[in-house]
Amino acid sequence: MSFGNMNTFAQLIKRVTKKDKDGFAFEEDEILKSMRVYREGRHGSLRWANLATFSTATDLFRFRVIPNLEVTTDYIITCDNERFEIVSVENVKGKGMYIEVLAKKVEPAHG
Repeated sequence: MSFGNMNTFAQLIKRVTKKDKDGFAFEEDEILKSMRVYREGRHGSLRWANLATFSTATDLFRFRVIPNLEVTTDYIITCDNERFEIVSVENVKGKGMYIEVLAKKVEPAHG
């Protein structure tokens, strides 16, 4: 993996609950990191066949480890004006250099 393959920009976001001046709670996005990522959509490759257990995942993201930040499934990734819920997080080959995230695209509700 190199920066040449990481040619897409994305943001790692955390949903934060805050209160307004009247004491009502609301959720707000807090951007933790803007970064370059490698993004791969779900398709019929051998790699995705091996990931069949994650049937809800629609995209795979790889990016460099962020110092002092542990990426968890509580976060959201935004990329190309789309939102993705993180399904799983894995340290690539256990070397602590890259993170691989499987994520599910969030579809807006119509109604």
